[in-house]
Amino acid sequence: MRISFFLFALLLLGSATAQNAGNKQAANSFIQFSGVVLDQDSLTPIPFVSILVKGTNRGVVSDYYGFFSMVINPGDELEFYSISHKRRNYKIADTLQNKYYYAIQVLTKDTVQLQTVDVYPWPTKDEFRRAFLALNLSDTDAERADKNLMREELSFLERTQGASASENYKYAMQAYYTKVYTAGQQPSFTLLNPVKWAEFIEAWRSGKLKNK
Repeated sequence: MRISFFLFALLLLGSATAQNAGNKQAANSFIQFSGVVLDQDSLTPIPFVSILVKGTNRGVVSDYYGFFSMVINPGDELEFYSISHKRRNYKIADTLQNKYYYAIQVLTKDTVQLQTVDVYPWPTKDEFRRAFLALNLSDTDAERADKNLMREELSFLERTQGASASENYKYAMQAYYTKVYTAGQQPSFTLLNPVKWAEFIEAWRSGKLKNK
């Protein structure tokens, strides 16, 4: 009876030792795999790339800067998925001994050619035909110029047309120069400037303000 119990205890101890050794070996086989995903043309990081272990449901997604980190086993094959780039696989060597492994994965842009789309201002060909036949092309260049220079047309443009880009730039720069010139003090008001009044009176006396 004692011998049987002793043998049973030895079997349990051997089984536990083997299980612990197997767990340690499995734990030692894991690799912390980190890297960054870059674009092949510009070498800029590609954000939100899906990295999956082929044949499993395990994987991660790269961050905004293309960086990722995941736990894998030696011999695994990784699949890289991106909406704007072609899919690519990466095979992990089964002879790796280090616990940490780093890599840079480069993806190629996937260019999609779309069919040509013709955009017309009329929804149907019949409406286009009617509009084309109804065109009035009898006016000459001089007649169209006279219409554009009519008082009503010019008045409408005066009320609705805004300043040009050059005028807006000059106005903005003039306001900036005035702000810099009067920085740290009250803005200048030339109406109460005695020097300007003296120049005005002198010009008036000398006849410089007369209409020519």
